[in-house]
Amino acid sequence: MKPAKVRATAAQILARLLRQQGSLASLLPRASDVAAQDQNQMSLLRELCFGTCRWYHKLNLELSSLIDKPLKNKDLDIHCLLLVGMYQLEHMRLADHAAVSETVNATVILKKGWAKSLVNGVLRQYQRKRASTDHGNIDPTVTTALTYADWLVDAIRTDWPQQSDQILSAGNQHPPMTLRVNLARVSRAAYLDQLAIEGIEATPGNLAESAIYLTQGRAVNTLPGFSDALVSVQDEASQLIPGLLAAGGGQRILDACAAPGGKTCHVLETLARHGDAPHTMLALDIEARRLGRIEENLQRLMLASPAVHLQAADSSEPASWWDATPFDRILLDAPCSATGIIRRQPDIKVLRQADDVSRLAALQHKLLASLWPCLAPGGMMLYSTCSVLRDENDRQIMRFLEETADAEEIPINAGWGVSTGAGRQLLPTDQGPDGFYFAVLRKNPS
Repeated sequence: MKPAKVRATAAQILARLLRQQGSLASLLPRASDVAAQDQNQMSLLRELCFGTCRWYHKLNLELSSLIDKPLKNKDLDIHCLLLVGMYQLEHMRLADHAAVSETVNATVILKKGWAKSLVNGVLRQYQRKRASTDHGNIDPTVTTALTYADWLVDAIRTDWPQQSDQILSAGNQHPPMTLRVNLARVSRAAYLDQLAIEGIEATPGNLAESAIYLTQGRAVNTLPGFSDALVSVQDEASQLIPGLLAAGGGQRILDACAAPGGKTCHVLETLARHGDAPHTMLALDIEARRLGRIEENLQRLMLASPAVHLQAADSSEPASWWDATPFDRILLDAPCSATGIIRRQPDIKVLRQADDVSRLAALQHKLLASLWPCLAPGGMMLYSTCSVLRDENDRQIMRFLEETADAEEIPINAGWGVSTGAGRQLLPTDQGPDGFYFAVLRKNPS
């Protein structure tokens, strides 16, 4: 019953997602019973969950035409099981009969044997519908839009009328595995040679000098030099941060929303590469449990030192953590809608709601206003998000500049991305970096 168990677990996880009871990042690790049985089954579980989320809105629309009336809320797991079955038939290289039979068997594991005939009938009907559809006459841009909530399609098309099709298409792709080479320890060229010796195909990134793209993903612990602090996994867009932050040795640096620590570590690697070290590097995160991830990264990369401090605190409430000594550099990688990284976190399509954007924009504004007094005169703040929505990005920064007399934007002169009203926007592409926004702000002396 292992294959059926995987499908039942996927349905249960997706039902919790729809009830806003977690994310794939929090729910998948709890599937220890599947992981304990077989790592291949765990990989299948991840594919079923990620893939169904990626195509959720289109699958859900198609399902509505295949059932007479919606299932009751208490049977949301069966609704999700049907979506899992449809995803297998449409997008996975599995024999149709196996996909259908194991999905039907999953009803027993869910203790809803009454749904056997329903699941079998709907999936057989979906098979027939797929076989009779002329896919050559379907506009791919229309199909792509159907995989998103209407409000998000409208928002992206309003903000990026010329690039919206590209953005929506990129969000449906499988993301590339991108590495960050620790240039303090090895050059990118030398590490590419190590990969070649191991038979691992890879190409250098175009934007960040530390970035490498793997042709095929693999377990991180199989990467040469991973345990020797030579390399980490990080998207190329976020690898631009140390260069934009322009931190120097002896400075007080704040990473205001630090977990899981990739950006903190990259800033420290960049300083070490030039023989520098910070006077103080303070990494904050509002959730204490997430500090463990930062500590793990610091230890693996041999970056832990008395100058590096981790603290669980709300960055928007400096009175609870700030010692009143100004920082020379502040990195505010702000909480956001994450609409630029949907290909990496497709459950965003399920979890994110239209009113989340205004709520997040209000939080971003509060963080900017609260952290600005912590910045030394002449100091710089780098504001970044992994969003493509302008209310969280350039409009947010333009509002802050209008309200803050001693704030000045430092233009980002680069060959990448799009120059906006303030800052610079990277838009996601099929094989390139994720969607990220950056703005550099300097505090002028009073």
